[in-house]
Amino acid sequence: MKYIKFFKELNNKDVPIVGGKNASIGEMFQELVPMGIKVPNGFAITSEAYWYLLDSAGIREKIKELLDGIDVTEIDVLNVRSKKIRDMIFGTPLPEDLRKEILEAYKILSEEYKMEEADVAVRSSATAEDLPDASFAGQQDTYLSVQGQTELIHYVKSCFASLFTDRAVSYRASRGFDHFKVALSVGVQKMVRSDKGSSGVMFSIDTETGFKDAVFITSSWGLGENVVGGTVNPDEFYVFKPSLELGKRPILKRQLGFKNIKMVYAAPGAKHPTKNIETTEEELKSFSLEDDEVLTLARYAMLIERHYSKEAGEYRPMDMEWAKDGNSGEIFIVQARPETVQSQKMKKQSNTFEKYFLKDKGDKEILLTGKAVGGKIGIGKIRVIDNISNMGELKQGEILVTDNTDPDWEPAMKKAAAVITNRGGRTCHAAIVAREIGVPAIVGAVGATEKLETGMEVTVSCAEGEDGFVYNGVYEYEVEKIDLSTLEQPKTKIYMNIGNPEKAFSFSMIPNNGVGLARMEFIINNYIKAHPLALIDLHNGNKEFDGVESVREIMSGYANPKDFFVKKIAEGVGMIASAFYPKPVIVRTSDFKSNEYCRMVGGKDYEPNEENPMIGYRGASRYYSEQYRQAFEWECEALAMARNEMGFSNMKIMIPFLRTPEEGRRVLDIMRKNGLVQGENGLEIYVMCELPVNVVLADEFLQLFDGFSIGSNDLTQLTLGVDRDGELVSHIFNERNPALLKMFKMAIESCKKHNKYCGICGQAPSDYPEIAEFLVENGITSISLNPDSMIETWDRIVQLEKKLGIS
Repeated sequence: MKYIKFFKELNNKDVPIVGGKNASIGEMFQELVPMGIKVPNGFAITSEAYWYLLDSAGIREKIKELLDGIDVTEIDVLNVRSKKIRDMIFGTPLPEDLRKEILEAYKILSEEYKMEEADVAVRSSATAEDLPDASFAGQQDTYLSVQGQTELIHYVKSCFASLFTDRAVSYRASRGFDHFKVALSVGVQKMVRSDKGSSGVMFSIDTETGFKDAVFITSSWGLGENVVGGTVNPDEFYVFKPSLELGKRPILKRQLGFKNIKMVYAAPGAKHPTKNIETTEEELKSFSLEDDEVLTLARYAMLIERHYSKEAGEYRPMDMEWAKDGNSGEIFIVQARPETVQSQKMKKQSNTFEKYFLKDKGDKEILLTGKAVGGKIGIGKIRVIDNISNMGELKQGEILVTDNTDPDWEPAMKKAAAVITNRGGRTCHAAIVAREIGVPAIVGAVGATEKLETGMEVTVSCAEGEDGFVYNGVYEYEVEKIDLSTLEQPKTKIYMNIGNPEKAFSFSMIPNNGVGLARMEFIINNYIKAHPLALIDLHNGNKEFDGVESVREIMSGYANPKDFFVKKIAEGVGMIASAFYPKPVIVRTSDFKSNEYCRMVGGKDYEPNEENPMIGYRGASRYYSEQYRQAFEWECEALAMARNEMGFSNMKIMIPFLRTPEEGRRVLDIMRKNGLVQGENGLEIYVMCELPVNVVLADEFLQLFDGFSIGSNDLTQLTLGVDRDGELVSHIFNERNPALLKMFKMAIESCKKHNKYCGICGQAPSDYPEIAEFLVENGITSISLNPDSMIETWDRIVQLEKKLGIS
């Protein structure tokens, strides 16, 4: 056939004739199907057919006249002229020989699937599309569940016309593409019955930070257009590639989305081939993928990335769309294209780390939260726009607030200081466009159009991890650019303190030698939220507690309270361990005080009323107590899952507030019985050196444990007899006191004598340069710092080591 190419005839070299999307599907069909990746078959209508259509009616010059001198920032003019062009193309009959070829190819495809008339997806594929530095995401149209000859011809013409949507014209103009050097091919691909299953988008790289070792997957019930178009907040999953390659099961995150609708096939003869219906209560509260399916998709992503990188001769992260057939249970890849944002940043800023941060560290009124897109901060006045026809109201530098931004909003998004939407996930087309044009966006901020009002001045922060925040008022921010190529490596290991797993990927890009303190408390407080003993009673059916319904809501998608607790902790510590892999990551087991546990959901029923919780029922003393032991066993199972099942052998464990060697033996015994065997698979277990007894009896503690990590906060409190929460004596609390320096020195010397690890993870080295220098002089193994003091202290230690002749 002159105008038809079946996928088996195509590969990535055919972009000029079938566009990036169709060429890529052909490449997968030829190269990746033999590797076990499933790809639905189909054919491409070539770009030559597009030119043939235009020239058969003599409309090419008319289109040029309409585009001549157009200013794409004049949205109303753009809208009128683009519509005239689309109407002109759609109103042109297909030449008869082209029409016959399309229907003949459709017949062949239908027969392959043993159907009289196959249900197909009709996808636009521009000849400049899916280049490594421009995604063209969603700029032309796609139509799903197309069936029958009449429908097929109708939607093929619709695709041809969609080369001139407002968004497509604006996108090409802003990136310097000549409208008449870009043609349109149409892909006709057998549908996967994901209307009865699920579908979504995945990236072989973290879309927000550029972290290369994670696959990011989004998923929702039904056809994939709701995920791509941002009309649902999908489920999210992260998978760690290096461990997956070793046969482990490293799902770093499972987050249930809000999937209140799903797209399904419409009834035969309906005006549109698809429709949205409400999901059931069970679907709303369930993950749309099983763990095994998540891992299968991640393996597909790795194979696809490896193939395309090899073919390109350079690292090539990929953006893919997938669909699960609800009838057969099979998972298919329906599209694959190069990721265009983070991959380009790597080329342009390979030795530069850029970090946005708010200068004001105080309390700020949070108006709204959602999913952060990009890592930037935007400031301006709110402009709420309820309909795309009104997007011309947006003024330069305002913050666009709307229900959902699809790529049609691109001309307006370029004028905005930030974008906020009620709906959408971080892999929808609009999020991809926001990253490309460099605009911070918060998607899935439920209620944004109701809670925010036009004229309000706000600060939109996407610089604080996975969650984006809308703050009431204007706050100054700074952008720190760090030239990493100038940093020298010190002999003293510089570790990082980290609590929030959602910031781990971005923090890992700051120069570091690993993590000296990963705090369990943040994970339990923010992911679990309920008191561990309350969850145990709920699991055992013993009793319920105040707030149990909110906890049940959080547990949606997990089998039971124990499954929820264990997996959530494993996910949290796994996220941190993966970000810094294979560098060491020292995870401190939970160290809440009774007053802190009491504030958790259900906590009042399980905690004693202590006059001084700082020196009470905390740390190791809880772990072997009759009341709390089962909760610690669950915690151990979670850590064992992260190390053994997920493959994070770089993870070390640290025990806090250990008062006696006998306590140490009892805790180690519980850990051993729950899968954490000291020395097995390289497991090292440290003790927090934060009590004077740890220093005085260091020899005995170091016979049991693999080293010390000095906790300067508690060690100062207990050496000076100062409650660090007490305001009246706070002026006495000082880590630079000579007694503390002597304690630090004694601990380091004891570890040296036993050839054991000695680090410090307290606040002191971050706050006081002279303490960092003292520790280096005395030969400490590592200093663990807060992320914001890493670079400054790093350089200071390099200079100090040179001065001391340490190399």
